[in-house]
Amino acid sequence: MTAPELDHLVVGAADLDAATAALEGDWGMRFGPGGRHPAMGTHNRLTRIAATSYLEIIATDPAGVTPNRPRWFGLDDPAVRTELEGRPRLLGWALRVPNIDAAIAASRIDLGRATAMTRGALRWRITIRDDGTLQEGGTVPFLIEWPDGSGPAASIPDSGLRFLGLTLRHPEPARLRTMLAALGAADLAAVE
Repeated sequence: MTAPELDHLVVGAADLDAATAALEGDWGMRFGPGGRHPAMGTHNRLTRIAATSYLEIIATDPAGVTPNRPRWFGLDDPAVRTELEGRPRLLGWALRVPNIDAAIAASRIDLGRATAMTRGALRWRITIRDDGTLQEGGTVPFLIEWPDGSGPAASIPDSGLRFLGLTLRHPEPARLRTMLAALGAADLAAVE
């Protein structure tokens, strides 16, 4: 099986416009446009952080519909919502895989179901747990499969922001390392 690659990082926010302005001010760069996720009642903005990877700011869309299931990334969890009221924060990260069904079957980890999603003309499949939460508080990545295998990063405006690495903190680092290894992602993040 092909090794997974970092697809994107997900930063959650209570308000998309306010978070975008805050992060642009902090980082001295601009986010490009994103769009709406009709099935989840969320919207986002994006910036490229590497040739094939991007950073996403995501928030509940006040103009969107309430989905008939919990929103992804724990955005309906009261504790997450309260935390995001204070400041945007990293919620999780995505691994791009060529065959999401095979990756789920091989992982032995509860990553959720492979779910078809859209945003405008974009189509993809992503793992979403039934309760909408991320495994191990977001330290275990979720999986994403793009129909063309590469994803949209190359078409996202480049703001000059660069991904240098990911360090994950977990109360049981050895267990998290084992989970990352099961996903073929042991070399993609440092664990403390």
